[in-house]
Amino acid sequence: MRRREFIRIAGGAVAWPLAAHAQQSERPRQIGVLIPFNDNEPEVKARLSAFRQRLQELGWIEGRSIRFDYRFTGQDAGRIRTGAEELIALGPDVIVVWANPAVAILQKATQTIPIVFAGASDPLESGLVTNLGRPGGNITGFQNFESAIGGKWLDLLKEIAPGVRRVAFVYSPDISANLAFVHAAEAASTSLDVTVTAAPVRSITDIEHALTAFAKEPNGGVIVAPFAFIATNQDKIIALASDLHLPTIFPFRYFATNGGLASYGFDTIDPHRQAASYVDRILKGEKPGNLPVQAPTKYELVINLKTAKALGITISRELQLRADELIE
Repeated sequence: MRRREFIRIAGGAVAWPLAAHAQQSERPRQIGVLIPFNDNEPEVKARLSAFRQRLQELGWIEGRSIRFDYRFTGQDAGRIRTGAEELIALGPDVIVVWANPAVAILQKATQTIPIVFAGASDPLESGLVTNLGRPGGNITGFQNFESAIGGKWLDLLKEIAPGVRRVAFVYSPDISANLAFVHAAEAASTSLDVTVTAAPVRSITDIEHALTAFAKEPNGGVIVAPFAFIATNQDKIIALASDLHLPTIFPFRYFATNGGLASYGFDTIDPHRQAASYVDRILKGEKPGNLPVQAPTKYELVINLKTAKALGITISRELQLRADELIE
């Protein structure tokens, strides 16, 4: 073998292990995840699984090229704030966060660490971003509902249960987007000949008192706004609406599949897969402020026919054909 060829081959043999060693020794990228729910909830597990699976599909290997730090806080504002501070102290490359209250807390806590929200209601009107197409700053993500959805929920409830003349709108007074949903329903109520009563709640006791008092008068129905507390207490809320014989429309599919009368909302898993794609892009050098806030492209109507029958409601053939899913 010629000396020049030997040097070239030997040099390549040495260079490859050095390059591989350098790649393996590079620190894993760090992702903080702030979740205002408990870690044992099925919906939480499903969303997290979709997020992590998408990152894996994009080439990120947990424990090698990427590492997660989680904070499951429940809905307590103090615990959310503590979780946010702990994650920020770790100096992650990006923080992923769910729900408006947690996003707002992170927004105040850091203006430098990239933040991706996987589900926030009306982020523009809520002040989470200043522009949807080009949010600027360090925050971007995926919104769930716009303010006008409040009127749509009222319209659907009236169509599903035509006898409804009074509607209690259950919402969180601590989330500005929730109040915007109520205002949209109130604006639509006149043309639908319905009276909307705002029902601000912060606990399951608040909900029990509000709906029990509301149900004392006839022809009532309920709309439940999206906020973390109602997801955690969904079984109690569904049972309460049933016991009080109140037709209720919910924002997420899993309420209808678990016994609620109907839901109108988006696929709750997809935004978490998309959030993983934004994390991938940020880790590869893109700025969050240049990534547009995206909205769901499709909403789905789910009706539980078994619950409708128990409430004495007959779902019209036309409405059944329009529904994306019927549960029997």
